[in-house]
Amino acid sequence: MQSPTYLPPSGSVLAAELRLPTNALDYTILGIYFVVVLGIGFAARSSVKTSLDFFLSGRSLPAWITGLAFISANLGATEILGMAANSAQYGVYTVHWYWIGAIPAMVFLGLVMMPFYYGSKVRSVPEFLFLRFDKYAHLLSSILFAFAAILIAGVNLYSLAIVVEALLGWPQWVAIVVAGFFVLAYITLGGLSSAIYNEVLQFFVILAALIPIAALGLKRVGGWDGLTDSLDASHGQDFTTAWGGTGIGSANPLGANWLTIVLGLGFVLSFGYWTTNFAEVQRALSAKNLSAAKRTPLIAAYPKIFIVFLVMIPGLVAAVLVPKIGMKGNLQYNDAIPYLMQELLPNGVLGIAVTGLLAAFMAGMAANVSSFNTVFTTDIWARYVVKDREDAYYVRFGRGITVIGVLASMGTAFLASSFSNIMSYLQTLFSFFNVPMFVVFIVGMFWKRASVKSGFWGLLAGTTAAMVNYFVFYKQGIIGFPSDQGANFVSAIAGFVAGAVVMVAVSLFTAPKPAEELEGLVYGTRSPGMAEPPAAGDDAWYRRPALLGWGAVILAAACYIPFSL
Repeated sequence: MQSPTYLPPSGSVLAAELRLPTNALDYTILGIYFVVVLGIGFAARSSVKTSLDFFLSGRSLPAWITGLAFISANLGATEILGMAANSAQYGVYTVHWYWIGAIPAMVFLGLVMMPFYYGSKVRSVPEFLFLRFDKYAHLLSSILFAFAAILIAGVNLYSLAIVVEALLGWPQWVAIVVAGFFVLAYITLGGLSSAIYNEVLQFFVILAALIPIAALGLKRVGGWDGLTDSLDASHGQDFTTAWGGTGIGSANPLGANWLTIVLGLGFVLSFGYWTTNFAEVQRALSAKNLSAAKRTPLIAAYPKIFIVFLVMIPGLVAAVLVPKIGMKGNLQYNDAIPYLMQELLPNGVLGIAVTGLLAAFMAGMAANVSSFNTVFTTDIWARYVVKDREDAYYVRFGRGITVIGVLASMGTAFLASSFSNIMSYLQTLFSFFNVPMFVVFIVGMFWKRASVKSGFWGLLAGTTAAMVNYFVFYKQGIIGFPSDQGANFVSAIAGFVAGAVVMVAVSLFTAPKPAEELEGLVYGTRSPGMAEPPAAGDDAWYRRPALLGWGAVILAAACYIPFSL
């Protein structure tokens, strides 16, 4: 499949064509939202007394708050523009990113991995590698994660900038500075608590934006039947099915077969992202107890099952209304949502939609910036640079590094500009950074014999293998891949296999960690911190993680049926 041509949005005719007819009502709604966001930051400031308060909300939040924040942190550029772009380019195959590429991994995180994270009392995901392996694995993972967090925060900022330029006419640099300022303000004021409470608000604002776009879009093309009939005629029947054309050796819009979808997306990329991405896990670590921490990703799994419709339908509608979307001289795939906002929404609703988009990008950026400041402060600065200072010093440093993180995000925002589909860019980053970390976690958690040195070398080998596959084999044309996404799936598999093989090989020739130091860090062992008795009333079905988790998996699997027939 030919990769779509990138169209520079800045100052372009296309950006002017997407300009929205906003009025005072729309700007009033937007202004009210920003006032509330800053108000939450100021309100949360009074609760920040220690570094634990700043970085992990004092581990005091209830499960429903952390669960909504968990899903909202993911509702950034990836979810809104990226998945709509995915649908416009690849069709109904987008459902794989949710029902295979998210739900099973979220359930695994809640039921299997959260007891290790929360029970070991780590403040970050890389810190777990320090306990399980050594300082070298810990330092490498901390550096890689901090770098990835800034890159992904930049994606959200860049996405916001091109949307605001197209919709409101603001120059890109103005949009970047304004959004960056608000995120910087409420995170530095109230720390993670401010970010989480704003993410809960943003979750509902985002839904209020997406629901009218999806509903009115379906109405414009004659309902679901009219949509699928039009796409079948213009893109072929595989475009509106989940599994059509995915046999090995068959051609399909996604450029991937069922094996690479299941292994590359459903296992390696999915589990790598959801179980080791600290921007997500940090929300669960802020829960008030282990039971709430385990329920956090499981509560988030239920809205995740249905959000796919709110982002997939606009992309499919755009593919009908703009038959040449993604081609040179036409709208980009990333323009699907802005185009429908312009075409479908009246004033007032338009203001809510613009606010929802800004909320989505700010949620995604805030999640990555807050995780960046935690990892850089606790895992790099406090452990290797300035040790054993008073707690107030690290709170001040955390606020200072947040400023640097936001400024760095502004610098990386334009790295995303070479991708017409930003989802491809994000999946590329996940294959480089999240997948190698996942293989180190999974081998270390389930194999006691994994040695201290294997963590560092497995992480290094996995990252290198994924990058070599993408930049050398794919970009240099040594191996032909039908699409960026197909290449990303294979990069993820290569990174996972290389990391696992190197870990096994190194473990066979180096000494394992003493058994007494593995308590609570390896499956089958238990530390005192993990043995938490259930609280009164915890026998209700919605408080039982196993029932919540299996319910989400069954519901997600059932959703596949209409798209597989």
